[in-house]
Amino acid sequence: MNNTFEPEKIDALIQLAIDEDIGTGDITTANLLSDDLVATGAFLAKGSGVVAGLPVVEYFFSKLDKSVLIKRVVDEGAFVREGEIIATICGRARTLLTGERIALNFLQRLSGIATITAQFVEKIKPLKTSIMDTRKTTPGWRYLEKYAVLTGGGVNHRMGLYDQVLVKDNHVDIMKGRLGGEASPSSSAIEVVVSTLRKKVKEGILIEVETRTLDEVRDALKAGADIILFDNMDIDRLQEAVSLVKGWKCLYMPLTEASGNVSLENVNMVARTGVDRISVGAITHSARALDISLEINLTKKV
Repeated sequence: MNNTFEPEKIDALIQLAIDEDIGTGDITTANLLSDDLVATGAFLAKGSGVVAGLPVVEYFFSKLDKSVLIKRVVDEGAFVREGEIIATICGRARTLLTGERIALNFLQRLSGIATITAQFVEKIKPLKTSIMDTRKTTPGWRYLEKYAVLTGGGVNHRMGLYDQVLVKDNHVDIMKGRLGGEASPSSSAIEVVVSTLRKKVKEGILIEVETRTLDEVRDALKAGADIILFDNMDIDRLQEAVSLVKGWKCLYMPLTEASGNVSLENVNMVARTGVDRISVGAITHSARALDISLEINLTKKV
């Protein structure tokens, strides 16, 4: 996924938000204000963080009323401090009041994800390890939440189950059962799984294998996995696993990835083991929304 915003990918989500919040109409605003009142407003940061979601806000308001004008004061991905104006808006007062909450829901949520992602990225500088997201996203929001990760300086993992193979522990455990034991006489369950997948998936699709022990790391190396994921390993075991991969004699060195119980407090230690990438579910599923308000003022009649 690139960092170019593609509005057509969120059409259904925008419509769902409109149906959910506005429904048949904003009965408060419609019964208080005439349609000829024009207002201006400002999106104001009430906390410090990275801004993400301005294209979403612009696209949303264009769906409500194409005459609404939004002017960015800061760029998408910019760091703002409390009290800074993020963008200004001008349009019919009815539209601004009716669309306020939906716009802020998008902007606050995505800015929160970009902010925590940027914090993780900052913690591991100047190391070359990548901070990656996971599939632990809000249903229906995955495209936007992964977009916010990119905006915050992170890297996207697979979008879904369809664009990359990831052999998880449950896959391996089920295969062990099918093989009638821990391993077949000639090869491990991981080797059987990877060999089977190589024959069936399209050429060019990467195969990643989740490992829990050093023996499983060896099996993944023997299998020729493209990426080896070290799951929930402590720092000492993780260091051993990275060294094992780097010392392995193979034609193509697999990428290494750490995952599980990664926090802002320990991410630097994890990165210093030499892993190529660290996947962090918390940057999406536990991101705290950035506090942003929309201050609206009446200006004139049309």
